[in-house]
Amino acid sequence: MEWVRGKTIGHGSFAAVSLAKPTNQSSRFPPLMAVKSCGISHSASLVNERMILQQLKDCPEIITCYGDSITTENGQKLYNLALEYAAGGALSDKLKNSDGFRLPEFEVQRYTNSILKGLQFIHKNGFVHCDIKLQNILLVSNGVNDAVKIADFGLAKKSAVNSNSNSKYEIRGTPMYLAPETVAGGEQESAADIWALGCLVTEMITGNPVWKFSDVGGLLMKIGVGAEIPEIPAKLSDDGKDFIGKCFLKDPKTRWTAEMLLDHPFINTVTFKGEAENQISPRDPFDFPDWESEQSSPEFDYWVVGEGCGSPAIAPSARLGQLLTDLKPDWSVSNSWVKVR
Repeated sequence: MEWVRGKTIGHGSFAAVSLAKPTNQSSRFPPLMAVKSCGISHSASLVNERMILQQLKDCPEIITCYGDSITTENGQKLYNLALEYAAGGALSDKLKNSDGFRLPEFEVQRYTNSILKGLQFIHKNGFVHCDIKLQNILLVSNGVNDAVKIADFGLAKKSAVNSNSNSKYEIRGTPMYLAPETVAGGEQESAADIWALGCLVTEMITGNPVWKFSDVGGLLMKIGVGAEIPEIPAKLSDDGKDFIGKCFLKDPKTRWTAEMLLDHPFINTVTFKGEAENQISPRDPFDFPDWESEQSSPEFDYWVVGEGCGSPAIAPSARLGQLLTDLKPDWSVSNSWVKVR
């Protein structure tokens, strides 16, 4: 496949993500893709991601991989992974741009339903994602509503049950989302992904990280020692509170699985169209639920330096001005594309 590289839209520790456009259109490839690239000497994580995505290609709740390639650009040899482009960005971005930095419960239910379907498929096929968090859940349009897909499998691994390698004590992921058994004993199986899901759902509801600590050492002590669990949001239905409680069971053997959680009342009543019918109509232009804003604290992140989960509140007048003046990009303009191969 020949393609041209567009502007850079994201950075990680070793890789950068760019827009990309196939030079020859076919039914196999979309008109716009995201290409994740890094130096060939640092490509082990991307190679791992490509191998795992190839085995998980039949799940609609997981980002699609279109293949890989090696190119030479500006004298540097790069390994490139062509991925489905999620125009809506990451779920963390949606949360930052939401009123009060949190999402309504019906939207949280819908997103969680999709994430669980993806996790069920991942676990059923013998893998553990190891880095479930808001930044790795991407928004795409399915023609009716925004849908979410699980992305970034660079840290994913075979479950120890399905692998001959001894991966215990190889802790992977983001500290804020690590499960107690991972911190205390190096155990990182499918149950650890469910704990991270509980953190993610809580963060969507509150707009804040589940733990409040200023240093990673203190955070890990809090997670790995003692019986305390993250606080379950008060502004949540009883079903929602019970759902998060099932994710935050300290013993991974009793923690609910993705399959069990898909049958939970918080999730199994989700509909994917007509959610507007479930919303309360405002009485005036500024009568919205949870209008007050809460600025969230920055989260710890091993893999993305300096990334936070909150931003200053935007005044209603400024926000309306943005909505009136923001323009969608015109991908038909090709003078910024750079020929790769």
